[in-house]
Amino acid sequence: MNAEETVLVTGAAGFIGSHVVERLLGEGRRVIGLDNFDDVYPRALKERNLAEVRRARPSGALTMVEGDAGDAALVSRLMREHRPAGVIHLGAKGGVRPSIEMPALYCRVNIESTAVMLEESRKCDACRRFVLASSSSVYGNAESAPFSETMDVSTPISPYAATKRACELMGATFSHLYKMPVASLRFFTVFGPRQRPSLAISMFLEKVSKGQPIPVFGDGSTSRDYTYIDDIVDGVLASYDRAPAHGCRVWNLGNSEPVTLTEMIATVARVVGREPVIDRRGAQPGDVERTFADLSRSRAELGYAPRVAFEEGVRRQWAWMNRCHA
Repeated sequence: MNAEETVLVTGAAGFIGSHVVERLLGEGRRVIGLDNFDDVYPRALKERNLAEVRRARPSGALTMVEGDAGDAALVSRLMREHRPAGVIHLGAKGGVRPSIEMPALYCRVNIESTAVMLEESRKCDACRRFVLASSSSVYGNAESAPFSETMDVSTPISPYAATKRACELMGATFSHLYKMPVASLRFFTVFGPRQRPSLAISMFLEKVSKGQPIPVFGDGSTSRDYTYIDDIVDGVLASYDRAPAHGCRVWNLGNSEPVTLTEMIATVARVVGREPVIDRRGAQPGDVERTFADLSRSRAELGYAPRVAFEEGVRRQWAWMNRCHA
């Protein structure tokens, strides 16, 4: 990337998006941030994310726009006015369990907005690359592990996973038709400062610290490849930089060290310094049994190398939460 390039980032006020924006600004890039401030969690928390970005990068060239990535007229105008050299499309409706209750909404938000962003990007002659947030959920309950990008992902087990796979296919279609480099990034359970409050580590840290029961689905043997936010951002920027050399490519961004739910709870307890109160519940439909990233391709092609161990990442997230509450 050239330092003076403009990058359009959707979901810019969210958890991953705000960290990506902060890193781009730190490298001297101009950023157009697009976010619709979806009410999946309080707007004030996204405003706090942006305030942290601006404190960290007070001289950064950030233009924030409130709006929907599925609004073709708005996206077209942003493309004409700012002529970004590339797009990092992170905005989406997240969450496996809510997607089971609202499948049509997830399709409308995730798939249609991706189609709009791809179409407007390919029509902008300045735009030379497109990075798309996918998810490890596309692997479903894969029989073998670790999960490689070459595995069959034709059997997602939740509407959310299905929308993410559809977005990957849409990206591949646009890359085929218009020769636009498209990178689809399969994120593996991202955590760290600014994680939205409904996600497990954030919620467990909060509840354990207050002595409140934590909901535990299943027997604790399910596992997740938790990946710290700084490592994810390393991968996002590396994929943006290297996408043109690969045309259309899928990359895993994970930690490649799965942690069971039981181990995760024990880590949270150590970090907080308080025994958890367990509210044991049945397994949830749509939840996969494990995630485990094969990083062979992303290591070789992106130079991706996660550095933050799970417990260290949890400690950093807990320290950030304490600073926010101070």
